[in-house]
Amino acid sequence: MIKIGITGGIGSGKSVVASLLTLSGVPVYIADKESKWLTNNSPVIREKLTALFGPAIYTSEGLDKKLLASHIFNNPEQLQQVNRIIHPEVNRHFSAWVKRQTSPLCAIESAILFESGFYKTVDTSLMVYAPKELRIKRALERDSASREEIERRINSQMSDEEKKDRSDHVIYNDNRQALIPQVGQLIECLLS
Repeated sequence: MIKIGITGGIGSGKSVVASLLTLSGVPVYIADKESKWLTNNSPVIREKLTALFGPAIYTSEGLDKKLLASHIFNNPEQLQQVNRIIHPEVNRHFSAWVKRQTSPLCAIESAILFESGFYKTVDTSLMVYAPKELRIKRALERDSASREEIERRINSQMSDEEKKDRSDHVIYNDNRQALIPQVGQLIECLLS
């Protein structure tokens, strides 16, 4: 089985490409969704985050995201500690998920494919690329965030140029090139 790592910046269209792959019969693991589930349900993550931040980090509803954000916002050391707790568990969860798949291809969608180290668990990497202004426009339409907040989030991640350089494949989601043929060509290329 060939494992594809899908990445791209905010508003690039990673989720659209992941959906197109799913519609083409390629199972896709959505790392962001699964990591949120794991932070609430993994005893390992709960134990380690509680040890790091105290019992108030979890409420009866699950992880207190605002409290966690207050600890890691502008604190790179604590952010790294949290990532060292969550990323290995997501990686284990993804590996177990892969073993249950039966198709010749599967994928993981992760905005932080390279930063998290998830790229080490895949066979090939795919970057969904869109120009920055288009990404900002899409994010403004989709998220309830200001332009400044979106730009701050963009600047906190690895640059598109570096992601593009590190990726094996690039799909352009620039409103000029159709996505479906690009996804079809990728699948054809990987299966041949």
